[in-house]
Amino acid sequence: MSKLIFKRIYALIYRILMFCFPINKKVILFESSVGRNYTGNPKYIYEEMVRQGLDQHYRCVWVFEDPSINIPGKCTLIKRNGLQQLFYAAIAFIWIFDSRQSNIFKKRSGSIFIQTWHGTPLKKLAMDMTVLNMGGHTDLEQYKRDFLGCVNSWDYLISQNKYSTEVFRHAFDFKKEIWEIGYPRNDSLFMNHNSKQILEIKKKLNIATEKKVVLYAPTWRDDEYKTSGRWILNLPGNLHKLIKQLNNEYTFLIKGHYLVEMDMASSESVRFFSYEQDIQELLLISDVLITDYSSVMFDFSLLGKPMIFYLYDFERYKNELRGFYFNIVDEAPGPVVFYEEELINILRNMNTYQHSYHEKYLQFVRKFNHADDGHASQRVVEKIKSISMR
Repeated sequence: MSKLIFKRIYALIYRILMFCFPINKKVILFESSVGRNYTGNPKYIYEEMVRQGLDQHYRCVWVFEDPSINIPGKCTLIKRNGLQQLFYAAIAFIWIFDSRQSNIFKKRSGSIFIQTWHGTPLKKLAMDMTVLNMGGHTDLEQYKRDFLGCVNSWDYLISQNKYSTEVFRHAFDFKKEIWEIGYPRNDSLFMNHNSKQILEIKKKLNIATEKKVVLYAPTWRDDEYKTSGRWILNLPGNLHKLIKQLNNEYTFLIKGHYLVEMDMASSESVRFFSYEQDIQELLLISDVLITDYSSVMFDFSLLGKPMIFYLYDFERYKNELRGFYFNIVDEAPGPVVFYEEELINILRNMNTYQHSYHEKYLQFVRKFNHADDGHASQRVVEKIKSISMR
């Protein structure tokens, strides 16, 4: 059966279910990272609901590619794109997602879609993109039409800061209400930023406690495509040389974007983490972050720890892939490097560099973290309770 015929049958069943069953005001549908993991803003909103005992009051339904995952609280786990998802999407009163949803699932009238999104944008998004080279897809106008089809279902959009609010308005052509309340996922960076929690996470992940930890967390490259919905992580240059020279001082953690698949083997000095791992835990235990254009920079800056920006493909990314909303080379709250040799030198002299970027770091935090205070999840849950009382 062709994909097109399957999608049409799937969409028909969905419409029939919406016709046959009413909305259930007790059902809340959650999805993170297109069903690939239990992380992000939806996770922390849900866990705040569990903390308040609301999982006993609502029917919380989580959508996963692999529903065998274990999560806290009372909830129903269903398989993404399975028949159960058709049913629960048809009857759910509230949807809480952090990425685009399938265009098959048109939110029905009377239900509420809370789009949490998954990061403050440096790289251009959706309507602001001027070039498309994403997994072999190059039809930019069709991409934008598909994206708008998703946006039209969103009722509320969560923003981490004033800057994101302004970008989301034009990037998503979003005219409804934006909740500029900080990111729920960052609440954990306030609650767990202490030596006891850090030690517990290191032990859980089997990471050496006697060495400092460097986290390398790059974004994905649109054109480094593997298969449907999957991209690959190509480590830049001779990163292994850097690791070999510094492995007596640091343990290196390498974390891919949720769209990236990695099949690299870990060792005592280098640990690879795939999309299943919650990056918030890695942020907490890391002493230094190396990143590029990823929104992880905005979250990590809440911890006040040093960052290095390894922009080995800056010109290509700017001109051939996405482009940027601001010049990260000028505004980076840490050293910007283009070659491994620079990276090695900075890691060996991190204290000196951190001091020289102190004022720039503070400016960065004031601009992008003004709404993050450790209570974003509570604010979202209060809004959910208010919506449910309508």
